[in-house]
Amino acid sequence: MVITLKNILAIAFISVIAGYSNAQPGGRSSWSGFAETGQASYYADKLQNRLTASGAIYKHELHTAAHKKLPFGSMVKVTNIKNGKSVVVKINDRGPFVKGRIIDLSKAAFSSIGSTSLGLINVKIEVLR
Repeated sequence: MVITLKNILAIAFISVIAGYSNAQPGGRSSWSGFAETGQASYYADKLQNRLTASGAIYKHELHTAAHKKLPFGSMVKVTNIKNGKSVVVKINDRGPFVKGRIIDLSKAAFSSIGSTSLGLINVKIEVLR
């Protein structure tokens, strides 16, 4: 194989792109250990079987959630501050886009740590991986 300037530039370009694919939004190299407190809401019934931002289909019974910035596939522990109950969810959507809300949980995930009749609960989230 003959090494040419074109080959060197192609390899450099691929290396740069590969480096960016591992970068996290906001310049973070790893979200592990990230924690945040605020309000959690849950998905409305009308969103059942609709596509999420990641391309997955939303299902009430799965333990999934939406977050504004966390990478898709992140596993997040969500703890109800009032009763101490926790659930682990997988981030597969974006949102919620309402001031003060930090995570939007599937109905099953929300129900496992609080009553859906409340609508909102105060939570702490912690990224596990």
